[in-house]
Amino acid sequence: MKSPKSKEIPQHVAVIMDGNGRWAKQRHLPRTQGHMEGVKRVEEIIETAHDLGIKVLTLFTFSTENWNRPKDEVSVLMNILVSVLNRKLAKLKKANIRLSMIGKREGIPNKVLDALDQAMKETRSNTGLIMNLAFNYGSRIEIIDAIKEIAQAVQRGNLDIRNITEDTVGEALYTKDLPDPDLLIRTSGEQRISNFLLWQLSYAEFYFTEKFWPDFRKEDFLEAIEEYQHRERRYGKTEVKTQ
Repeated sequence: MKSPKSKEIPQHVAVIMDGNGRWAKQRHLPRTQGHMEGVKRVEEIIETAHDLGIKVLTLFTFSTENWNRPKDEVSVLMNILVSVLNRKLAKLKKANIRLSMIGKREGIPNKVLDALDQAMKETRSNTGLIMNLAFNYGSRIEIIDAIKEIAQAVQRGNLDIRNITEDTVGEALYTKDLPDPDLLIRTSGEQRISNFLLWQLSYAEFYFTEKFWPDFRKEDFLEAIEEYQHRERRYGKTEVKTQ
């Protein structure tokens, strides 16, 4: 598949990388093997997004609910993340990719925080693709944190309650320095957003595919972008009629 037209490329693509465990189960493999295979797709999709000129790629890497998974699986996931960050840091720097993270720092193992902080520190001056990891992330918690921040500003007298707007809320969210997603991609056939960017996805286009994440390749990502390009984003307005 040829690359989509550059003028219609979304600025921000968010991805729910779903189906690693089911991919492994179908092949009678341990779930951890599915996660390891999924890492390969992450690398491929990041490279594709970078080549397309996408500005932000947000990957739902680990939710606040994922801590309820078996301890051995969670431990493997943490080790995979640390290993990948350490091995790929030089490549991120060379490719001018900046790593960022949204989510709660509390509760994340120190070795993971150290690896994330080091990667973010060493890539913070990069000006290319922003690889944004939603890690230990839950959108309801994010919105609650935003409400608390706004309430505290009102309580201190720094904000008049009558002046609270959508921009006020947006500035209190974890994503305050990022544009809202234009496109959400979810793999594995599930058609829900699972407590992911509930505020930010208000006007995004959704793309669902039956493929499990380990089977989601470059051509599938390009297909999602091409589908996005055929959508008409009206933001609540009526259809624009052509003469």
